[in-house]
Amino acid sequence: MAINPTVLLLLLACLYVLVFGGLSFARREGLSGQFVLESALVTALLVGGTWLAGVQLSPFLFLLLLYLITMRSRLIVDLANLFAQRKQFHLAFPLYRLGLAWWPDAASRLIVLVNRGAAELLSGQLDVAIRTMEDVLEEIHRPHLGIKYEAACRYNLGVAYERAGETAKAREQFCEVVELFPGSPYARAASNALERQKGKPSRD
Repeated sequence: MAINPTVLLLLLACLYVLVFGGLSFARREGLSGQFVLESALVTALLVGGTWLAGVQLSPFLFLLLLYLITMRSRLIVDLANLFAQRKQFHLAFPLYRLGLAWWPDAASRLIVLVNRGAAELLSGQLDVAIRTMEDVLEEIHRPHLGIKYEAACRYNLGVAYERAGETAKAREQFCEVVELFPGSPYARAASNALERQKGKPSRD
């Protein structure tokens, strides 16, 4: 039995919210009310608009548009990180600003800041990087920032503190990373940093 195209799109929208909402819970970010609201509004506009125009919207195109709109800030961050890794900071930092300007939800906003802080550290802006990552840690309250990003933020902040000569603060952040996300690449790197601070060679 064929499914009505409009009903199919509505079902896909519900499935989209359930899947990405489940992923958010798995990452311990929690379900974003803004994400749910945006998904509903985009669905209403696309489905309602095409229904009124008498046009049939492809389910693939519908999901693609839904994804691009609701995940806009995170997609921009991925592109900015690509430029930052290549040390093309003149391209990366405007994209981080754009990611913040596009009304991200709470979790996405913090993710933009975590990645921008890492890029600031990579570009040698030590004081700016420290301030960015300290601000993130001051305002995080789970479930808005997943463990992976908190570990990344704390590890990079520890590196920044270490380069600034604030060894005690660096050690505190490295210990937090090891406790927060054991077995992760960040925890291994933090363990290496702690061993280095003790003057012992790393075993990794």
